Amino acid sequence: MTQDLLIRNASAILTGLPGAAGRAVGGDLRVRGGRIAALGALAPEPGERQLDATGCVVYPGWVNTHHHLFQSLLKGDPQGLNATLSPWLVATPMRLRPRMNAHEFRLAARVGLVELALSGCSTVADHNYHYWPDMPYDSSAILFEEAQRLGLRFVLCRGGGTLARAPAEGLPAASRPETLEGFLGDLERLVREWHDPAPDAMRRVVAAPTTPPHSMRPQELRETAQAARALGLRLHSHLSETVHYHDMVHQQHGMKPVHFCESIGWLGPDVWFAHLVKLDEDEIALLGATRTGIAHCPQSNGRLGSGIAPVRQLEAAGAQVSIGVDGAASNEAADMISETHAAWLMQRARAGQDALAVHRGGGGEGDAAATTVEDVVRWGSAGGAGVLGLDAVGTLAPGMAADLAIYGIDRDPRYFGLHDPAIGPVASGGAADLRLLLVGGREVVREGRIPGLDLAELGRSSREAVQALLARC
Repeated sequence: MTQDLLIRNASAILTGLPGAAGRAVGGDLRVRGGRIAALGALAPEPGERQLDATGCVVYPGWVNTHHHLFQSLLKGDPQGLNATLSPWLVATPMRLRPRMNAHEFRLAARVGLVELALSGCSTVADHNYHYWPDMPYDSSAILFEEAQRLGLRFVLCRGGGTLARAPAEGLPAASRPETLEGFLGDLERLVREWHDPAPDAMRRVVAAPTTPPHSMRPQELRETAQAARALGLRLHSHLSETVHYHDMVHQQHGMKPVHFCESIGWLGPDVWFAHLVKLDEDEIALLGATRTGIAHCPQSNGRLGSGIAPVRQLEAAGAQVSIGVDGAASNEAADMISETHAAWLMQRARAGQDALAVHRGGGGEGDAAATTVEDVVRWGSAGGAGVLGLDAVGTLAPGMAADLAIYGIDRDPRYFGLHDPAIGPVASGGAADLRLLLVGGREVVREGRIPGLDLAELGRSSREAVQALLARC
């Protein structure tokens, strides 16, 4: 059931809105019928349930726009731990994913969704490419079921493709490519069974061939974009994560990756790409002019040695900015508090790295301070809702869905001494002291626990599954 309540006395409320509106005036927030009814200094109403948020800050629920939940059982694989992207793909996900069974896939999804929920994440977009011809179970249904079980909003980015990176006859069945007809047919099925176009939908479907240079031929990518838009779906994929993308697209098509995507109809406000680390200035301008989005994944990009995406330059050009955690196999802390903490630090670090001394014609250090915690909260909430097309989600404002996280900052010494309590969850990082997570006014987490979930048992099951998976490899 939805919660109708008055949250009182919060130390701060960050709304996810831009500019001065990013901080609410007053420490109270009212929820009615699953929606935000009012913010400010509010008087209790007769019979109204009250929640004392003294010593807490309130944020919008995080919107994670890029994940690979199946990788939640592939964390810290020694064979890929110190590799860059291409050898890591071979060493870890390409080696282990085809050996996963339905039980392990479901367990991995549960682990990842629980990890996200406990960080204050209310909406998850998962880029699932666990598909092959005649597979014996429905990985899409498993993901929707697990998200529904927890009460999270879930966006399935239906990955896969028609091309393999090795000869098909030498691949296990679970690594073999699909046909375009099979891919598009399943996309239509998923729309019928799961897709809700409402602005506060709990379930959405997105067309998401895994990687344009590797997953489909150009004409197939055009046809996929056309079919998806005819169904009212958005488009998502990986792009320009490393210099390898530039080499591959130049070799195959004689152009840059973003220009290639323009040539196949894969730019626009209904498209967002994960990573976008390696971009030239003309590509940034094109992404901005078309309002194409980014799922910024700073921890995975750091872990794999890919670099730091030019997020502030993209936003200044007009691109939509959001944050994703990427898969746990290249991000061993796949939660939104860790991710937003890294995003704040890395954008400032990138600006500092690019700074040029005044006597050399530069502007000095000033620009390195431009990325604020409020920017990161906006990217991780309203920005994510924007790229997903969930227009009634992502900000704390009257009429919006009551997706919100209440974080305690009064029981952990990492927050003691903060002059500005509002910045604590992002600036101080670490494990969140999550007192409450509401999704559409429904309680998902209370006092750091998910009702009915035996976390110790989930841990035991995950360890057993890892051992069983490795035994088959």
